[in-house]
Amino acid sequence: MKKSLTLSRRSFMSGVGAAGLVAGSGLAMPFYSRAASRPVFTHGVQSGDVDAVSGMIWTRTDRPSRVLFEVATSESFKNARKLATLDALPESDFAVKRLIEGLPSDQDIFYRMTAQDLSDVNAVSEPIIGRFRTAPTSRRSIKFAWSGDTAGQGWGIDDEGMKTYATMAKHAPDFFLHSGDTIYADGAMTDEVELKDGNKWVNKVLIDEKRKVAETLDEFRGQWKYNLMDEHVRAMNAICPTFFQWDDHEVVNNWSSSKDLSGDDRYSVKSIDVLRARSGRAFHEMTPISYTPAEPGRVYRKIAYGPMLDVFFLDMRSYRGPNSDNLQAEQSDATAFLGRQQIEWLKRELTNSKATWKVIAADMPIGLVVRDGEKFEAIANADDGPAKGREFEIADLLRFIKTAGIANTVWLTADVHYTAAHYYNPDKAQFQDFAPFWEFVSGPLHAGTFGPNDLDMTFGPELKFVKAPTAEQGVNLPPSMGLQFFGLVEIDGATEQFTVRLMDRDDAELYTVTLDPVRNA
Repeated sequence: MKKSLTLSRRSFMSGVGAAGLVAGSGLAMPFYSRAASRPVFTHGVQSGDVDAVSGMIWTRTDRPSRVLFEVATSESFKNARKLATLDALPESDFAVKRLIEGLPSDQDIFYRMTAQDLSDVNAVSEPIIGRFRTAPTSRRSIKFAWSGDTAGQGWGIDDEGMKTYATMAKHAPDFFLHSGDTIYADGAMTDEVELKDGNKWVNKVLIDEKRKVAETLDEFRGQWKYNLMDEHVRAMNAICPTFFQWDDHEVVNNWSSSKDLSGDDRYSVKSIDVLRARSGRAFHEMTPISYTPAEPGRVYRKIAYGPMLDVFFLDMRSYRGPNSDNLQAEQSDATAFLGRQQIEWLKRELTNSKATWKVIAADMPIGLVVRDGEKFEAIANADDGPAKGREFEIADLLRFIKTAGIANTVWLTADVHYTAAHYYNPDKAQFQDFAPFWEFVSGPLHAGTFGPNDLDMTFGPELKFVKAPTAEQGVNLPPSMGLQFFGLVEIDGATEQFTVRLMDRDDAELYTVTLDPVRNA
């Protein structure tokens, strides 16, 4: 079912109001807003981690406030259900988020928030409105988008803004899967960037938190607030849930617990654990990611989106060993990438899944060589031989998927800042004990474009499509060059076919393939 953007955009604009839009843009608030002295929602709304009966919602105020919530199945909010209030306090930078439960399946859900100043109960904000659609419990067609890499390499909010978000929103996806590098906490920005053709890139919107690397909790929060100052990001958030995962730039480039910052003069805080802790808190405060009581900071999780789709979000960052030559001949703590507990969770959840399609959302690709100086940052080690190093975990997982008869797994990823389609063929591989599968790569959303990367043949990837800068174009191309990418997935409710389209920010379709579901015997 195709949803109307006109309805949602009208709701968003009227719900935020003039004062809210100005506050969200980072510009000075007009006199009438100050005179009214009412709370303001500063950065729009967000929703996420939606399933058939629940969803997370988020917003932020400009002062200590009591936030009132209403939920309805129509834009008119007729027969709206009121929820318990939440307090927006300085301890969470005035951000609040909550799980809405008991929702009807396959239904448009409208949510409305109003803020009441804790110091003056008569000072009440204009309402702000968002919308999402719950997952179905029967087979209906599903559409979602994915990509990664937002506001990186110094490319901030220019005259056009983060245009790829607006392009994705036109497709009215059921949800958007953000594959990591959601912010660039280590990517300081300047007002202008000299381009190779003699022109200048101008960051029209810039805040102090983006002029240096993030070290304090407030600086990490500022990275998130900066992205939410973009009008295209806010407009899409108001109508489309985002399912978040993270990678390295949420903390610092190529980080693991062994990252050494002693020689990096940009950082006065040298402890990677301190930076990771502050970044993790900001990540969970500033996004509508769900909360896992057993491990409150956990990013890996499963979201069930109806009988045809389960999405398994991996965390390829938090449990890894140090970057190395990645050629260890035996598995050990030094070769950990997902880590034992996450691998066991993934095997168990894949085994229990009844969904037709199992999407494995990975923040890094399997077979692409990603280097960290003389070391390796991702899974592949450029050896083209039998599994070694971090490849042991992936070999074990792929073998398990084959042995357990788990059908219809598709890997979606980003990270490398170009778009590609890979078919993993055991007949072409050095490690062959797995069933064939596809991996699709997308991104960046609004960051420098790089690539293409070399392929490692341990798992036999066949390059079916690639779009990346040419040698003449070079690397770190600005978004204005147009090489910004996202992917669209559509699962047909009648045939259960899984169609992937690789798109650019101007909405050109670059590559498409339709996968037929394998029926288990």
